[in-house]
Amino acid sequence: MPLLNTIATPYAEALLQVAESRRETDTVADQVRGLLRVWNSSAELRAAMASPVLEPEAKKAALAALFGADLTASLQNLLKLLADRQRITVLDAVLLRFLELYRDLRQITLARVTAATPLSDDQQSQLNERVKAIAGTDSVEFEIQIDPSLIGGFIVSMGSQVIDASLSGQVRRLGLALARVG
Repeated sequence: MPLLNTIATPYAEALLQVAESRRETDTVADQVRGLLRVWNSSAELRAAMASPVLEPEAKKAALAALFGADLTASLQNLLKLLADRQRITVLDAVLLRFLELYRDLRQITLARVTAATPLSDDQQSQLNERVKAIAGTDSVEFEIQIDPSLIGGFIVSMGSQVIDASLSGQVRRLGLALARVG
């Protein structure tokens, strides 16, 4: 287990345990996703939280001002604890680990989809059904990224399984087949 996971896992497990005991796990998971979006999109926030100049109390006050009213008490307590222990810089690792544990608990398959163009609702629905059938689960969570270099189609990654239905992948496979023939 990598060092960051060694640090993040106990916090993530504790958050999951508290959220489960309060019957707010699904709500916390939604809030974690939103918090991760803000954390990842704000270099200023990450820099401020990493600053050795700011005392833990100032960091807790800033986090409370930014997120306090929007988060459950269990998630607020996690932020305070990480700030107190000067571990707030690993917040993203803790939240990502929480989501992994949450998906394991709820038997949700994470499918990372890279598509050449945005997928329509119908395409997402069809992809959802196919991924559920392949994964053998009742629920799928998608992380969708757009990559025009695929030319067309998409690539789906579920753990170690990869399905490449992209035009660039087909061209690459055709090139490899032609190289073996020649």
